Amino acid sequence: MFIKIIIIGFGGFLGTISRFLLQKVIQEQATSSFPWGTLIVNILGSFIIGVVFALSVRHNYLSPVWRNFLAIGFCGGFTTFSSFSLDNYQLLAHNQILFTILYTATSVISGLLFLYSGILAVRFFS
Repeated sequence: MFIKIIIIGFGGFLGTISRFLLQKVIQEQATSSFPWGTLIVNILGSFIIGVVFALSVRHNYLSPVWRNFLAIGFCGGFTTFSSFSLDNYQLLAHNQILFTILYTATSVISGLLFLYSGILAVRFFS
């Protein structure tokens, strides 16, 4: 278990550094304040986790170690949006349309509400 945690952690380290650098480069090239860096990282992360999923589950090309390193570690550090996208794909693949809508709406709405709540909490207590 310890080795698995180290492998996932190292993948997360590389994913986090990659996200930071890619977002920075993209945003510096942008001519507006629109968050192009984050959008592109989220889309790219979703593509990467889709490839990892297909190679490991559908075709057995990736060992569990590589799957953990890439999907949980790298993609998790690169963007949790990729995991969100994969969760939705798996719900849709199992014809769970209602759960897909519920999961997506709850994630986005509660994410925004809790973000705002955190900001308000800091304002209130500081």
